[in-house]
Amino acid sequence: MTAEQLEPAIRGLIKSRNFTALRETFQEWPLVDLAALITVLPEDEQVLIFRVLPHDYAADLFSYLHFYAQEKLLKAMAREDVAKIVNEMSPDDRTTLLEELPSDAMHQLMQTLSPEELKVAQGLLGYPEDSIGRLMTPDFIAVRDNSTVKEVLDYIREHGQDKETLNVIYVVDEDGKLIDDLRIREFLIKPLDTKVVDIRDSRFLALKVRDSETTAVDAFRKYERTALPVVDSTGELVGIVTIDDVLAVAEQETTEDMQRMGGLEALDEPYTTISLFNMVKKRATWLVILFLGEMLTATAMGYFQNEIEKAVVLALFVPLIISSGGNSGSQASTLIIRAMALGEVTLKDWWAVMQKELKSGLLLGIILGVIGFLRIAIWSGFSDIYGPHWLLVACTVSLSLVGVVLWGSLSGSMLPFILRKCGLDPATSSAPFVATLVDVTGLIIYFTVAMTILRGTIL
Repeated sequence: MTAEQLEPAIRGLIKSRNFTALRETFQEWPLVDLAALITVLPEDEQVLIFRVLPHDYAADLFSYLHFYAQEKLLKAMAREDVAKIVNEMSPDDRTTLLEELPSDAMHQLMQTLSPEELKVAQGLLGYPEDSIGRLMTPDFIAVRDNSTVKEVLDYIREHGQDKETLNVIYVVDEDGKLIDDLRIREFLIKPLDTKVVDIRDSRFLALKVRDSETTAVDAFRKYERTALPVVDSTGELVGIVTIDDVLAVAEQETTEDMQRMGGLEALDEPYTTISLFNMVKKRATWLVILFLGEMLTATAMGYFQNEIEKAVVLALFVPLIISSGGNSGSQASTLIIRAMALGEVTLKDWWAVMQKELKSGLLLGIILGVIGFLRIAIWSGFSDIYGPHWLLVACTVSLSLVGVVLWGSLSGSMLPFILRKCGLDPATSSAPFVATLVDVTGLIIYFTVAMTILRGTIL
C-alpha cells in the first residue's frame, strides 16, 4: 500500500470502527509519514486515532507533529487523553512543546503531569530560553568505573527501554560527574568480566547546560556525533542532547536566516498558518526601511539633475550601473553570511576577506566594464543614439561599472562583519538591504566619473 492509498484506508477503518486493524496499520508505518498523513485528516478523526493508539506510541507520534498541529489537537482532546500523551512524551520534546505554548496554556498542561514528570519539566524549563538545558533530555544510561561489561549490559536490558539513545554509555564518578563516554560497541566486543575502567580513555566532549543552542549545532557539525553529554558548572552529568533535536534547531536557524536575507523579519511560524496581519507586519517593517533608503536614490539623482539635463544619455545607464553594484553586493553578502553560519569565517578573518573581495570585485568589475564598453561601441556602429562622444560615454560607463562593482563587493562583504561586531545577526545585512545601500553610492560613483571624463564635451 502506498502513502496515497493509506489515507482512505485509515478513514475506512475509522468509519467501520475497526480499531484493532487501525492500531496494527499505524505500527507498520514510519512515524514521520504517519504524522504528515494525520494532519490532513479531520480534527475529530485525529482525536480518535490518538485515543485508540497505545499511550507510548501515541506520544511518539504526537512528537512528530508540527507545533501548530499539536496545539490544535490539545484543544480538541479530552483532558485525560492529553495527560496520557504528555506524560509519555520524551522530556526534550515536551519542553519544546511547553515553551511554545502561551503562558496560561503551558500552566494548564503542566497540571496534567505526574509529580515525577512535573519535576523534570520544571527543571528543564528553569534553564535560560534557547539554551542547551532546554534542548537536552535527562533520559540516558550512566555507569560507574568498577562495573563489569556484564553488569552494564544487564543494566541496559533492565533500564534502557525508555532512554533516549543507547548508542553511547556515559561513565560518572561517585558525585555524578562525567568522566567519559563510550560507544555501545565497546561493551559488545569486550569479555563480560572486563571492567569499565579498563575500557575508557577519558577523552570526551561535553556541552555546558547554559550555553546557547547554536553551540550544540556547531559541536555536532564539527565532531559528527549522534549524541553529546551535557554538564552543569560543577561537571555533573545532567542530560544529553541528540542529533534529532540539533537538526531541528539548525533547520529553524537556517529558515530564519533565509527569511532575513530576503528582506523581512523571521516569521516564527509556518507560512500556511501565519495570519494576514502578522504576515504584513513582518514584511512591512523592512519594506518601509528599504523604501526610505531607495528615496535617497531619488535625492542623489536630483543632486545631479543638471548633468542629466545636459547629457540625457547618462540616464540610460542608471539602471545598469545600480543593478550591477547591487548584484555584486548581494553576492558578497550572501557568501559571507553563509560562511559565518558554517564557522568558515570569523571576525578575525575580516582583513583576509577584504583582500579577497578587493581582488574579486576588481576582476568582476573589469569583466562587466569590458562588456559595457563593447555594447556601446557596437551599438554606435549602427546608431547615433550615444552621439559623437560615444567613446567617452563608453569609457564613463566602463569605469563606473568597475568602481560600482568593486564597492558593492567590499560593502556587501564587510557589512556582516560590522553587524557581528555590534552583536547583531549578520543575516540582517540582507541582499535587499545591501542593494539599497549600493544603489545610492553607485549613483554618486557613476556621476562623479561622468563629470570627470565628460567635462568640456557634453558636460
